[in-house]
Amino acid sequence: MSPPGIKSERAVRFDGSRLAIEDVSSLSRREREAELGTTSDFRQRITRGAEFLDRLLAEDGNIYGVTTGYGDSCTVSIPPDLVAELPHHLYAYHGIGAGRFLTPEETRAVLATRLASLTQGVSGVGLGLLTQLEQLMRLDILPLIPAEGSVGASGDLTPLSYVAAVLCGEREVWHRGEKRPAAEVLAQHGLKPLKLRPKEGLAIMNGTSVMTALACLAWERAEYVSRLATRLTAFNVVASAGNAHHFDEALFALKPHVGQQRVAARLRQDLASERPSRNEQRLQDRYSLRCAPHVMGVLEDALPFFRAQIENELNSANDNPLIDPDSERVLHGGHFYGGHIAFAMDGLKNAVANVADLLDRQLALLVDTRYNHGLPSNLSGSTGPRAAINHGLKAVQISVSAWTAEALKQTMPASVFSRSTECHNQDKVSMGTIAARDCLRVLELTEQVVAAMLIAARQGVTLRRRIAQETGLSPSLASMQADLEQRIPLVVEDRALDKELQVLLGAIRAREWRLYEA
Repeated sequence: MSPPGIKSERAVRFDGSRLAIEDVSSLSRREREAELGTTSDFRQRITRGAEFLDRLLAEDGNIYGVTTGYGDSCTVSIPPDLVAELPHHLYAYHGIGAGRFLTPEETRAVLATRLASLTQGVSGVGLGLLTQLEQLMRLDILPLIPAEGSVGASGDLTPLSYVAAVLCGEREVWHRGEKRPAAEVLAQHGLKPLKLRPKEGLAIMNGTSVMTALACLAWERAEYVSRLATRLTAFNVVASAGNAHHFDEALFALKPHVGQQRVAARLRQDLASERPSRNEQRLQDRYSLRCAPHVMGVLEDALPFFRAQIENELNSANDNPLIDPDSERVLHGGHFYGGHIAFAMDGLKNAVANVADLLDRQLALLVDTRYNHGLPSNLSGSTGPRAAINHGLKAVQISVSAWTAEALKQTMPASVFSRSTECHNQDKVSMGTIAARDCLRVLELTEQVVAAMLIAARQGVTLRRRIAQETGLSPSLASMQADLEQRIPLVVEDRALDKELQVLLGAIRAREWRLYEA
């Protein structure tokens, strides 16, 4: 039986097989549940790695992070009678996170991403640890993880220390809408705190799971923003009586960027009507309309590349050292380095912020009577004497500009700010987690821009109808316009729009509009 809150019984299997971004995001929303692999081959592989480590210890093997200190302290030998205490010290001294706590969705994604790495079978952990992680996910026992404190190599040590501590019954969790002590919640569900095996503290903490989890969620949000921004551009072409021929198929065949061509094709689909042109007198619209495929096409073309990098990281073994149970070798390396995620997140936030800027420019045209081709100032729906005291979407445009400016400010690459840490052992680090958090902030701001643009689209198309009587909306635009009219009353008399904005934000994040089926 699925745990309470799970919407589907279809499980995501954690057995070393390849996972997709959608697997992580569906787990983050509790649409699916986690299931640890049950085959004998998988379980034997996990057991062989743990048993090999036990034999090495019995033979006085020298294993980094097991019989030595961590990082720069790798030259410090641990007395045999203290080896068992070392994992506790690792998560204890890394309990120095700060900032906001990760959201429940983000935390579930972190648990999924860490479990995906450990079930590759080369981390030397026991089945007990994997089962405890699975239970946290199934029972929705969520470690309270501060968002700040990781430099992205040697992995997400500080934030993941909060996962390790909770597995051992320490620190706090979020469970059923309450913040509670981890030990209390584990006991409530009949779970015993773990006593970590020699390498298990390092295996939990030494990896890229926080940045990768956030990257999975960011990618999915960015992909939807791209679709919505395309739909909004079509609305804005209609509202401004623009020229639909800017997206001609023959024209875009001459510049073969696939994502750019995809955006143009979607615009052609949305702008299809019985009329041959929106405006035969104006040959060329301003760039924010005419070049929309060229701006959004960058994001569309980047998304498949970023997906590949994120999913490769998701399906990687990224702690150190790695334990090869087949050849019985200990492999010392640096797979905890999050450079690919850092690059993907730095690039994604840049492409998304450019989409916000595009929409901001479109709105600036729509509210200005010098450029909106007959629409009322600030898209006000008021007429007659009362038009003098009503201001329409004047403040909406100001807020959109503010959100856009902040998004653009966040696009400075995080990865170029590597710092030497930990006595120069970690002398080149990825900053991947900071890049991922920056990307999520850019997406949050851009979604606010998109929500405001939905209000403007509803307003602008309605006001264009007053002028043109018939705007010749394609079926896709007509359907969505009708939906927006149900959600957003026409702004005639000035009113606060913040609550409507928040409702629209919820709809965006729930992906309530189905757009451009493949």
